[in-house]
Amino acid sequence: MTKSSSGLDGSSRAQILSLLRRGERSVDELAAAVGVSDNAVRLHLATLERDGLVHAARLRREGQVGKPATVYAATRDGGDAHSKAYEPVLTSLLVTLAGRLDERELGDLLRDVGRQLASSASVRARGESGARSDDRDLETRVAEAMRVLRAIGGDAEVEKTDTGFVIRAFACPLSRSVDACPPLCVAFEELVAGITAAKVKERCDHADRPRCTFAVTPRSARR
Repeated sequence: MTKSSSGLDGSSRAQILSLLRRGERSVDELAAAVGVSDNAVRLHLATLERDGLVHAARLRREGQVGKPATVYAATRDGGDAHSKAYEPVLTSLLVTLAGRLDERELGDLLRDVGRQLASSASVRARGESGARSDDRDLETRVAEAMRVLRAIGGDAEVEKTDTGFVIRAFACPLSRSVDACPPLCVAFEELVAGITAAKVKERCDHADRPRCTFAVTPRSARR
C-alpha cells in the first residue's frame, strides 16, 4: 500500500537512510522507493542532514533538459548508525576499566572522554555558526547541547529555571552501559559543560529506565 504523501514517521526516515547506505539516490528515486511525496522526502533529508547522517553528494543531469538533480548519500556516521556492536563493546570495556581502576581514576578518565567529545562538538558548531561557544548566549549554547544529545539518541528538552536551565532527556542513549557503569554519566556531564561553557551537574535518573538530566547554570552564578 502506498503511504500518505505527508508520511513523516520515523519508519520512512529509517527507510530513506537504509536506501542511502546502499548507494546514492535522488529525491525522486527515494520518493518512489519509500512511497511518499517529494516534499516529505526533502523534510526527512533535512533532518538527516542536520544530524550528520546524510549529505548532498553531487548533481546528476538526467536527460538534456531541466535542472540537474541533487543526489544524496549516507555519511560515515550514517553508515555506522545501524551497528548494534558499539554499546556491548563499550559496556564490556567500562566493566573491565572499573575492575582495574579506582573510583577517582575511572572518574578522571570518563571526564577526559566527555571533554574530548565536547571539543569535537564545539568545533562542528563553530564551523556551522562561525561563532565561538563562549561568544553566544547561554540559551543558545544549551540548545546546542540539547541538539548534540538528540543526535546521539537522547530525546531531550530544555526547561528554563530561576538559576539557569535543565536539560531533561526521556531516555539514555547508552542505558545498558550506564546500568553496568553509572559513573559514565560524568562523561555526558563534561560533554554538556564543554558545549555550554557553564556549570553543569548531572542529576540522572538511574531507576528502571535510565534518563539523563543536567542542571546548567552560568559559571558566575552562586550555588
